[in-house]
Amino acid sequence: MEQERKSEWRHEYLDGEVFPISGASRNHALITTNLVRHLSQELDERPCTVYSSNLRVRVPRTGLYTYPDVVVTCGEEQFLDEFNDTLLNPVLIIEVLSDSTKDYDRGEKFAGYRTITSLQEYLTIAQDKIHIEQWQCQKDRRWLLSEHFDTTVSITLNSVDVELLVSEIYNRVKKRALI
Repeated sequence: MEQERKSEWRHEYLDGEVFPISGASRNHALITTNLVRHLSQELDERPCTVYSSNLRVRVPRTGLYTYPDVVVTCGEEQFLDEFNDTLLNPVLIIEVLSDSTKDYDRGEKFAGYRTITSLQEYLTIAQDKIHIEQWQCQKDRRWLLSEHFDTTVSITLNSVDVELLVSEIYNRVKKRALI
């Protein structure tokens, strides 16, 4: 952790291996910014906090240390140590998919995220087309998938009791990229 705190670059850690995190595209950055802005506005009066990709999350069961694109907490936050830079109890995690990470974000990474007992909802958002996968944790710890392909609809985020318009998520994203 000490080395990561001093590093100019961010890395994911899993099983003693270090994986550098590359920069994001314009569409990726816009979608993330749109999400943080809208969620922050909606949650401003509530005991919830929205973080962008600069806050690390630890997945205890797998030992993964990662930087999700958007993380939301509600209530008392739990951190790994006094540095308050490694979150342990997210309720909502959102990943904006890239060609190089989409399989990992939907597969192994999501499998790890599902073991975080506080996590109630997980979204993956395509940046090259309108496609949002919304996974919601049920009371029996099964995960229910809903998919969204239309900019005219809204998504109900039950984990934080917020409605987001799909058009808000994709605001200013290059239209030619949305095939």
